Amino acid sequence: MKHHRPAFFVVIALLLACTGCREPSASQRLAEAEALLDRDSLSQAMPLMQQAAEQALTEADWHTRYIALQRLAEATAWSNTGEALRLSLEALDTYRQHPDNERNHVMLLDYAATYAAQQAYIDDTPFDTALRLTHRACLLADSLNDAELRSQTLTTLANIHWACERYAEALECARRADSLAVPSTRNAARQVLARCYLSQDSLAQAEALYKQMPTDDDIHMAYIVQSNLAKIALRLRDTDAAEAAVDSAFEQVEQLYFKALEQKDDYYQTTLRQEQHNSRLRLWVTAAVLVSILLMALAAMLYYRLRLNRQQQRHRVQLMTQQTRRQKEQLAQAQEVIHFLQQYILQRSEVLQKLSQADGQRVSLSRREWNDVERTLNAIDRQRIALIRQMHPDMSDEDLQLCILIRLKLSNRAIGSIFCITISAVQHRKARIKKEVFGEQRPDVTLEQVLERLPVERATIIIS
Repeated sequence: MKHHRPAFFVVIALLLACTGCREPSASQRLAEAEALLDRDSLSQAMPLMQQAAEQALTEADWHTRYIALQRLAEATAWSNTGEALRLSLEALDTYRQHPDNERNHVMLLDYAATYAAQQAYIDDTPFDTALRLTHRACLLADSLNDAELRSQTLTTLANIHWACERYAEALECARRADSLAVPSTRNAARQVLARCYLSQDSLAQAEALYKQMPTDDDIHMAYIVQSNLAKIALRLRDTDAAEAAVDSAFEQVEQLYFKALEQKDDYYQTTLRQEQHNSRLRLWVTAAVLVSILLMALAAMLYYRLRLNRQQQRHRVQLMTQQTRRQKEQLAQAQEVIHFLQQYILQRSEVLQKLSQADGQRVSLSRREWNDVERTLNAIDRQRIALIRQMHPDMSDEDLQLCILIRLKLSNRAIGSIFCITISAVQHRKARIKKEVFGEQRPDVTLEQVLERLPVERATIIIS
């Protein structure tokens, strides 16, 4: 018996070692990835989620697999909508084969519909797949009688109808979503409802909804609310309200700048503490050098590492300084544009009112008035007319004036009154400009849509 004791202890030690080295399960990997996502560590979370999805397939842990696939789809959606749609459909297919929670089923359908709608918009293809998935999600949410899910799926359906330019259906779905909304879904439902009211020219209802939306510390939501209030004010020709909305939008930008400054100060404080820590560490290394040549070699290696870290820190500080300088320049440019917009809205509003009252009456504008209208429209429409001039320098003045009137949302009858032509002649001229100037041959695309899709970011870069 004495001869077998060493072997027995070796076996026990091996078993304990194997137990300590056991690989984490798929659900544990997914939990670790979600914890990284909560800390905004997307680059570290993505590989873990991929591993969790693959390991769950091996372990036949279907719940973890479709959750991991859906999390991967959400993380990929911003950079690759097609891949997000593929992952979401794979998660949905996994759930269909192994169902476990009908609430999760509704959410998977809703996510897949959202990505399908985004992909259809990017590819300019029909929204049939998105509508089919959303209708299924709505029916399932109704069967569960879950108000939150019903509001969420109806909001998605309203968004898709709006993208298809079915504004009446979109408005009906948005109203139902708002009536069922709970605190977690109310802002999203009201945002879509306000957009539908804008599409139907129900400006008063849209304005009331935007004013009710709480923004708190969400600067992005504050920008959406204030920019839409400015647009509504412009459409109502309420220049005072437009000025207030523009000022409020600028205040939000200013808040963003001050938050950036606070983050920069925090970074400087962290860097200072790190430098103090490094100084103490160098003193300890100097004392260690006196003890041994070996420790001196180790201290030298540590010194060079710290030196590299300091260089990297100085480089990051320089980058942050450059970024702060660019932010100041951008804020100055934004202030100039806002000032220009305010002045022209106040000074040229009479010309815009003259055009807006042209319905059925003969209106004649001088060259100076046309130039004023064009400058005003460029200021509030992101230099769209300036871009048209750059892209099509041979375009006639009358064709360019027609594009200006279209961007001012004038009716065909009002445009006919300005040019002294019939409504059918206006329609014919629009079709000609769409084909001959912009090269758009599809009959289902209007000149209004062609002008709306112009790459106005390019105009901003060229002019600035």
